[in-house]
This record gives sequence, structure tokens and C-alpha cells, in this order.
Amino acid sequence: MSSFKDLRIVDNFYQTSLFFPMPTVIISTLTEDGKTTLGPYSLVQPYYVAGKEYYAMLLNCRNSSNTAQNILRTGKCAINFITDKRKYFKEAVKLSWPGDKPEEKMPKCNYLLEDGLMSSAYPEEKFPQVLSEAFQVIECTWMSELDNASECKPGELNGYPPPYHDFNGITSPFGATFILRIDKILMKEKYYNAIINGVRAKDFPPAPIDYGYRDSKNFWYTRHRRPIPELLQVRKTTVASVKYAADRIDDTIKFTDEACEKLIGVPRVFLPLALKGCVACAKENCVELITAEHMMQINDKRAKEKASKQK
Repeated sequence: MSSFKDLRIVDNFYQTSLFFPMPTVIISTLTEDGKTTLGPYSLVQPYYVAGKEYYAMLLNCRNSSNTAQNILRTGKCAINFITDKRKYFKEAVKLSWPGDKPEEKMPKCNYLLEDGLMSSAYPEEKFPQVLSEAFQVIECTWMSELDNASECKPGELNGYPPPYHDFNGITSPFGATFILRIDKILMKEKYYNAIINGVRAKDFPPAPIDYGYRDSKNFWYTRHRRPIPELLQVRKTTVASVKYAADRIDDTIKFTDEACEKLIGVPRVFLPLALKGCVACAKENCVELITAEHMMQINDKRAKEKASKQK
């Protein structure tokens, strides 16, 4: 006998059939006259996180929303992460009413806006402004070439006719999914320093957790609590097992035992990727035998590359 009940799955199941924790973000886009408008969202998450030529976020929303229509038209948006202050969440709820036009809601909006980093990087282009109150912002470009989504055009506010796209653009009569390339990550200095210098429990931003619109009248959210660290027990492999994998990763590049020892802390599932990275670096520098010294140089290079990306 199961201890669970079988709950009916209905539209908007994430808030009608589940308790699904979500972020609370404010997405800024550009209206037809080039002004920034805002809309609150929770169905946003990382999409391409590694192994691609760019990183990306995923946004699900109503295709008739101001946000969707503006992204279809301009391809640009910014994802603003607000803190859990009650006044900020109240403001997000105030902006959420379907059908409100930007010229109606923005004059009453209490969020402050400022230019993002894309505006200074590309002054000849127009970009949505970002929230001054946000603790972090992701400036994005819609990758409309994926799934032939460039065929999707703005203008249909009462339901899009078929055909629909599988994973990008207009995906149903009333739904849209956008794969958004990450162009810039903007971080307030306090949290920037935490990521660069090493995060502690007190360094996490007070981000709200949203549980969506329920009981036909309320949006529900919880406030931030101090994160709790849980130590990952390191399972070191052996030099022999690393050597076995290293000897088979490439037929021209070899590793010394001392070099393999530098990799015994790498989880087994990530070891082939780490070895391939070392091999690629060795070939770039015309090295055929990777030593412990080479491993130190590779690690230094990766650390510098990571630091430069975070600037």
C-alpha cells in the first residue's frame, strides 16, 4: 500500500498539482518605442551549462505577454533577481496582472532602473535597462535560430495557430519557450566578492522562493534562511586507475605518474573530460609527455581563464 495519493495533473501543474519551489525574477524587455518594461516570472532556469559555445537560460511564459511579444520582436531581455524584501515581492505581484500594458503599469512601478553592461559594451544598440534593486542580473539574447524559431513573429494576442515549435519560440496556442544566450552576468559587489573569494553561509543573497499563484487570490513565497553547508566526502581514486585512463585517452600524449597523481581527486565521471582538457593543452604547447610541472601550468592557466571570465 503506497503512502502517497494520486493527484490529478492539470494545466499549470507546477502550482496547481505540486509544491514546486521556484525563483522570483523580474524580466525587463523593450517596448516598440524603445522603453523598458517589466514582468515577473518564475519559470526560468539554466539550460546550456557546459560543453557549448555559449551558456543559456530557459524561459517559459504566455506567448501573449508583453515579455514574450517583446522578445519575439527584439530578441533581447534581462533577468533581474530580486531579494526577499516584502516590498519587492509586493511590487512583483503588482506587475503580474495579465493584460496590463506597459504604459499603464510602468508609471506606477516603484523599481528603479539603470543601464546594464551591454549598453556600455554596445553603445550603438538599444538594450533593456536592469533593476537597481536586483542582486544579480543576466543580460540575454534570444537564440531564435534554434528550432527555426525565427519564424515566430509577434502580434498574435489571442492564441497562435499551428504549427508549433518543439522547444524554442511559440510552442502551443498560448505558450512560448525561449532559449536565451547569456551575454553578461551582472553581480552586486558584495556577492561578486563572495563568488571570487569563496562563499560562506552569510554571503548568500536573500533570494525568495516562489510557490506560485494559488487559491485564486494569493501568490505564495518564502523568505531566505541561512544556508547550511554539507561537506562532500572526497573519494580519491588511485594513481594506477588514473594512469590506466590516461594511457587510453590519446595515442600520442602520455602522462607521468606524478602528473596522474594530480588528478586522483577528480570524480571518476569527470576524469575523461579532465584528461582531454590536459591533452588539448599539451598539443597546443607541443608537449608529448605531461609531467607534474605541466599539470601545475595547466591548472594556473585554467584559474586565470576563470578569473578573466568573471571580470
